[in-house]
Amino acid sequence: MRRLLSVKGLFLLLMLVVLAALVITSQQFRLFERAWFNVSQPNDAPSHSLWLNDYKVVIEAQPIEGLEDDVSALTYDPDRQSLFTVTNQHPKLIELSLDGKVLRQIELVGFGDPEAVEYVAPGRFVIADERAQRLVKVRVDNGTTSINAADGQQMSLGLEMGGKNKGFEGLAYDLKGQRLFVAKERDPMRIYEVHGFPNLDPQAPDPLQIRDDRKRDAGIFVRDLSSLHFDSRTGHLLALSDESRLVVELDQEGKPISSLSLLPGQHGLSKSVPQAEGITVDDKGVLYLTSEPNLFYVFSKADQAE
Repeated sequence: MRRLLSVKGLFLLLMLVVLAALVITSQQFRLFERAWFNVSQPNDAPSHSLWLNDYKVVIEAQPIEGLEDDVSALTYDPDRQSLFTVTNQHPKLIELSLDGKVLRQIELVGFGDPEAVEYVAPGRFVIADERAQRLVKVRVDNGTTSINAADGQQMSLGLEMGGKNKGFEGLAYDLKGQRLFVAKERDPMRIYEVHGFPNLDPQAPDPLQIRDDRKRDAGIFVRDLSSLHFDSRTGHLLALSDESRLVVELDQEGKPISSLSLLPGQHGLSKSVPQAEGITVDDKGVLYLTSEPNLFYVFSKADQAE
C-alpha cells in the first residue's frame, strides 16, 4: 500500500513538474497570446492594412553571393529602386538589387558593430551601432566607396543597456511624421520613437524627444526584435522576431492585426527561416527579408507585380 502511494506521489510530482515547465515555456515563448491572436483573427483583411496573412514566398533562401560576412538589417531605397543592408564583422554597407544580387560594397570606417540601416531621405541613411547604442546619419551617392562615422551627424543613447549586448537591432522611419523607430532586441524588448534625429533640415531643427510605449511593446507576442519597417501607405509598423520566427503587423495604435510565420509549411515556405535579421517593403507592397547565413527571401501577394 505504501509503495502504491509512493508511486502515485511520484507520478503527481512528475505531473506538477511537467505542468510547471509547460507554463514557463508558454510564458517565455508567448504561446498563449499568440494562440489567442491566431484564433481571433478575422477571415477577411481589414481595410487599409498590409494583411501579412495573404503573403506567399516567391524567392526562398536564395544565397547572397559575393559577401564574406553575414548581412544584418534591410531597407528599401525608393529613389534607386534597390535595397541596402550592413555587415558587422568587417563593417560594410551593401547595396542589393530587388532580386538579391550584390550591386556594390561600401566600406564603413569608425563603426564598431553596425546592426541596422534605414533610408530616411534621398541619399541619406541612418546606421545603428548596436553595442554603443549610437545612431549615425550618413550620405550615399553613386560614387560613394567609403563612409567614415566621424563625418556624419551622430546621436548616442544609453537606454536600459544593463551591461548586455542586447542593443539596437532594428530601425524604421516614418517620412511623413519624421519619426525614427529604434528597436532594442530584448532584456527588455523595446521600440523607441525618436523625434528630432536625424535632423534633415538644419535651418529648422526639431527638438530631440524619445518616447516609448510599454503597453504596446508588452502586447507584441514575440521573444525578441530583429528588425522593423514602417509602411507609409498604412501607417503600420512591421516587427520581425528571429526567435519567434514571426513578422507582426501593428496598426497605428500599436495593436497586432496580422502576422507572417517563418516556419515550414507556412506562406509557401519549404523550410524554416533559420535566423531572420532584416525586413523591408517596397512601394508596391512586396516584402523582402534577409536571414543568416546570407539568405534572401521575397514574399508577395497574388495581385502584386513582381
